[in-house]
Amino acid sequence: MSSDYVIGTNPLEGGTGGGFGNPVMNKQNNVVIMDWMTHMILMGKGFQVRAGTITTPLVGDVVLTDTAAEFCVDAATGYMVIPMSMFLSVRLGTGTLHEYAVKSVDAVSSAGTAFVPLPLRNRGAAGGTAAAAATTARVGAAGGVTVAAELATTTRRHWSWANPVAAGAGNDLILPVWEPLRPPAIVGAGCLYVQVAATGTGPSYYGSLDYIENVTSALV
Repeated sequence: MSSDYVIGTNPLEGGTGGGFGNPVMNKQNNVVIMDWMTHMILMGKGFQVRAGTITTPLVGDVVLTDTAAEFCVDAATGYMVIPMSMFLSVRLGTGTLHEYAVKSVDAVSSAGTAFVPLPLRNRGAAGGTAAAAATTARVGAAGGVTVAAELATTTRRHWSWANPVAAGAGNDLILPVWEPLRPPAIVGAGCLYVQVAATGTGPSYYGSLDYIENVTSALV
């Protein structure tokens, strides 16, 4: 521990023998408190779903279509997903009338290519294997992930953007980032999904979705 901190054992690992660690304080007697999401990541509860690689971006849907998503995370019964952020990097903004959205429904996805969620806390080169996610995920270009039909009574819209006019490629595109101040909690069985689409030609993009997972009973 740094000499700047004078009291406390490792609070994340519970101290020696699995007991509770002491509070950590600095030399000004300030208690060191981390935010809850950072704590969850250090406990191995943070994961990422990503879409596209450096050589192969995904190409979005034509046009935004009901039940069709680009990537998603599913929480089975007994688990909860709390999103932290969603990033889209539009590589080629072809097409017009771009529409992007993050939504959730009370049913897991039913089709698309399975994706193993990446742990946000790795173990390093010699640290063993990071804990696997209990949640599952899917990724599929051009709306290749099938989710429950959108209804005003069951589908929650968390973030969305659409350009107001039929602008050409490269015009009127924002930085598509969602970092919720107060994120929703998707209780299983449920699905959090991302849609990316345009008219004429789908935009090519790279995407990522970071989230916290935990057993529902541990949080509520």
